[in-house]
Amino acid sequence: MSKLYIVPTPIGNLKDMTFRAVEVLNQVDLILAEDTRTSGKLLKHYDVGTPMKSHHMHNEHKMVDQLIQKLKSGQTLALISDAGTPAISDPGFLLTRACVEHQISVECLPGATAFVPALVNSGLPNDKFVFEGFLPVKKGRQTRLKLLAEESRTMIFYESPHKLLKTLTNFCEYFGEDRLVSVSRELTKLYEETIRGTAQEVLQHYTEKPPKGEIVIVVAGQK
Repeated sequence: MSKLYIVPTPIGNLKDMTFRAVEVLNQVDLILAEDTRTSGKLLKHYDVGTPMKSHHMHNEHKMVDQLIQKLKSGQTLALISDAGTPAISDPGFLLTRACVEHQISVECLPGATAFVPALVNSGLPNDKFVFEGFLPVKKGRQTRLKLLAEESRTMIFYESPHKLLKTLTNFCEYFGEDRLVSVSRELTKLYEETIRGTAQEVLQHYTEKPPKGEIVIVVAGQK
């Protein structure tokens, strides 16, 4: 039977690949990869020889109909991103939605995603939270921050290292300098670290020590 598998991949440490994920990648007819060069290293490490096709934010709109036809013909496909679970701030939603609309089976494997360990080790309440992903770069950023200033649940953001200081400065401005913040970077990698404190304290830390690597910010909600 045709099926689309959503397969999480490690966010840094290759040992976080599951046995089941490797098994699925070996069994499907085609792997859709965000970056075939990046994914090629992972597949080589696990001796997966399944053909790959590039599927990223710049071509996913054009590819959906073609991939649906492949699935309708009886093929099985696996979707992977460069790191973590596809569709979480990565390509995946459009194809998944199309499969649901065409009554094609979709199965998402459990596995790595960056925001869960960042949330759990932040020490901030995690019984209720909201995942915001990347904030708007320009248009809509101020509006979004004003809205989130009233959010009572713990908030989770993704950010690039060169924009971290700007985002922390925005948090000081819109949420208050005393709002508790936790910044996790390079999760599962050799130089993994989590810096916790007030927005002002964490901003000061990264002003003195410019950040590198992938970053997840966890922010306490308004009391």
